[in-house]
Amino acid sequence: MDPSRQFEAPWSAMLAEAAECVGGDGGAGVSVVGQGALPSCFATTDLAVESIAAAGTAVADLLELSPAIGAERPRRIITVDRRLACGWFLRSIRPIGWTMVEPWDAIAGDYPARDGWIRLHTNAPRHRAAALTVLGCEAVRSAVARAVEGIDAGELEQAIVQAGGCAAAMRSPDAWRTHPQGVALRAEPLIAVERHETSAVTAWRPDPRRPLAGIRVLDLTRVLAGPVATRMLAGLGADVLRIDPPDWDEPSVVPDVTLGKRCARLDLRRTADRQRFESLLARADVVVHGYRPAALDGLGYGSARRRAINPDVIDVSLCAYGWSGPWAGRRGFDSLVQMSAGIAEAGMRWRRAAKPVPLPAQALDHATGYLMAAAAIRGIHQRLRDRRVLHARLSLARTAMMLAAHAVCGIDDDEGPDNEHRSDDARAHAATAPAFAGPADDDFAPHVEVTPWGEARRLRPPLSIDDVTLRWDRPAATLGSSDARWLA
Repeated sequence: MDPSRQFEAPWSAMLAEAAECVGGDGGAGVSVVGQGALPSCFATTDLAVESIAAAGTAVADLLELSPAIGAERPRRIITVDRRLACGWFLRSIRPIGWTMVEPWDAIAGDYPARDGWIRLHTNAPRHRAAALTVLGCEAVRSAVARAVEGIDAGELEQAIVQAGGCAAAMRSPDAWRTHPQGVALRAEPLIAVERHETSAVTAWRPDPRRPLAGIRVLDLTRVLAGPVATRMLAGLGADVLRIDPPDWDEPSVVPDVTLGKRCARLDLRRTADRQRFESLLARADVVVHGYRPAALDGLGYGSARRRAINPDVIDVSLCAYGWSGPWAGRRGFDSLVQMSAGIAEAGMRWRRAAKPVPLPAQALDHATGYLMAAAAIRGIHQRLRDRRVLHARLSLARTAMMLAAHAVCGIDDDEGPDNEHRSDDARAHAATAPAFAGPADDDFAPHVEVTPWGEARRLRPPLSIDDVTLRWDRPAATLGSSDARWLA
């Protein structure tokens, strides 16, 4: 099979769903090169390719406005590398002489409960404390396992969530479809969009080589989808300023996701820092945040207040379980959503395993991040062309629903992993694509990135638009290493 091909249905079904929400042509003209597939009963690699392509098509459309509004431009060539897309969905950085911090807390993970499986997410100290308080045991994995095995998974999930922690009982795809939150998600678009008119006039135009140069992005995100989105925007030339509270850290992912950004700290309980934050927001072009629904309201910065401070800011927000339904405010992460939404249970049956089998990457996070980036770029485009300001909302659970709806492999008990419910073209490609076992040396850019942790190499970008490629002007940075100010 030719390793280079154009997007054709059903490969572009996920991309078309994104385009329907925020605009664009659904990926026509996107060329896919390279070989490799992340092993999964779900179309995980297609999700990687198409979410990256969604951002690429948004950039191509934005560049149609360069250098003058309405100028006719030749059709741009958008290229996504499947192999590199797989790599970026795992980890983009390779340390030289140092080691990345282990991402999981010692007691985080899957446990058999009395009637099924449950996943505990205890990476944050307060989430760990909540789980241990509910279980009434010491912070030792064997003690946690003994405590969990005597409790129903759903009962324990609810108790931990009510205590302020994070947990998810494993559900089947059918159980999730009939669950009240699954029902609510089906009524939500992949990207919920609101637009309002603006009278603002700007002299800014996209640079043909650095499309987002001069764009200011205020990054209020945490692990992992939001930082992926803003890393993408930084790679296109945006000035990305990440703001964290004084006591926050996420050492296992910071070297990977702060590439190209400046990172500052503000304490929004202090008057001076609130004033600084509001001055930053007032001058931002884009604000990206991953707080739970209404969490910013609690800080005094709900949507109405943000709009009052800056009526023209493009607002892109993320949550875990969706924006409506009984779980709209629930804390969650990629691995928990996979348990709730039937992905881990489907993987377990497909693999004929004795325990939950998640996706081979934190694919919901990464894909949602690239879709967030696409929404932000579409917002810049529409503000410039139509004088309309876009507010977009996404969720990990809605991305999971999109993945489950498109190109799912056979997972019934009498079906094996090669019996895939896809078109002949998709099945043939999946059958011939070699499994991606990790990046090779030549998948990395030749230059060395000098980070605060030591030297490293970074994967080559998975996306190009004509001669525009992702390029980051500064190495990864530690949180709080910069001043909370715009460069210009």
